[in-house]
Amino acid sequence: MIFVDGEPFFSSSSSTPSSGSPPSDLLVELLEHPSLVSATLSFKSIKERKVSAESVGSKLPASSNNPKYVYLFQREYATVDPKLVHYVGTDEATTCVGVAIRNRKNGMISVAHMGSPKIVDIGFSQMLKLVVGHDLDADLDVHLVGGFEDVSPDHARDRIMSKGKRVDGHSIPLCRKIFETMQKRLEKFHVQTLCVLRHNTTYDSQENAYPIFNGFLIETSSGSLIPASFDRTSRCPDEIVRRLRVSASYEDPNWKGKLLDTYDTKTDRFIIAPCIWTDRLVQIVKSLRSLSDSDILTMCSTSPLAEGPDFVENEKRLWNYLIEHQDWHMTFPMKQPREFERSDEGGWKMVFRHKDAEHTIPIKRH
Repeated sequence: MIFVDGEPFFSSSSSTPSSGSPPSDLLVELLEHPSLVSATLSFKSIKERKVSAESVGSKLPASSNNPKYVYLFQREYATVDPKLVHYVGTDEATTCVGVAIRNRKNGMISVAHMGSPKIVDIGFSQMLKLVVGHDLDADLDVHLVGGFEDVSPDHARDRIMSKGKRVDGHSIPLCRKIFETMQKRLEKFHVQTLCVLRHNTTYDSQENAYPIFNGFLIETSSGSLIPASFDRTSRCPDEIVRRLRVSASYEDPNWKGKLLDTYDTKTDRFIIAPCIWTDRLVQIVKSLRSLSDSDILTMCSTSPLAEGPDFVENEKRLWNYLIEHQDWHMTFPMKQPREFERSDEGGWKMVFRHKDAEHTIPIKRH
């Protein structure tokens, strides 16, 4: 159930709309709630932090020489223990939404980068498994950042095209599903930050819409939320393989309706679970390589005008890796996960297992 200002939140319209009718008032009324509007304005007044592997700890106490952080790509989630991790965050969200859930009692935090309504229901169950456990009465603080009004203002108001089809873009259906899921669950979700849709939209001189923020960082000790963007050095470990899993997971039945496993809470290790990619995906990638940069944006992004300057480069690096590793067994030998532990210097090193032993090889942060 959703709570605002410590009280259960109920929409003034409890009826379920029929197909083609206006959406439930739940989303609209939350966006207009004075307390959430005020909280969002406060969040938007915070200067966005530019995160790199070298600067991520600059705001930490001097005693924290090697701050620990966890970064999430699209469709990933991670639950972190504040005793082991200083920061957790995500970025590169345009039509996607970053969701953070924090247990007020034990400080456990789960963050997910959600891009489709299809993974919301199971995704929340995955996120809450370690945050809540069996304590369904726990008070959970919720922050949502990302998603913007990626349809024209007229379509955003009307929702209906002349042929009777809904024109909600990508962000609106996702946000609607997130709130509907929270409202029907038994846990107590205290919405704290709602920087989505109209609250996260700005326009250029040609009236093209853009998200104001694409990501955030949470300081685990306090639960403080900070607008943030990351560079390649801080999107680690195993950047390319994790990006590839996002594309491949749509063809892999093992991940249907799920967020991608990424991080082991108890050991503070990244454990990248295996994902299968098909020859079909390889052939698609080979055909995409001949496209111009503008066509790559149009074909590969839900919001071509709103992507970051490195979007096309990241896509090309991913495709090159896939073509060089067409057999997924090359990346996941013996169907085993790729495992990374922290190094003393604050980076990551890959763990290789042989029978009952293991050894590590340091890797660069990026």
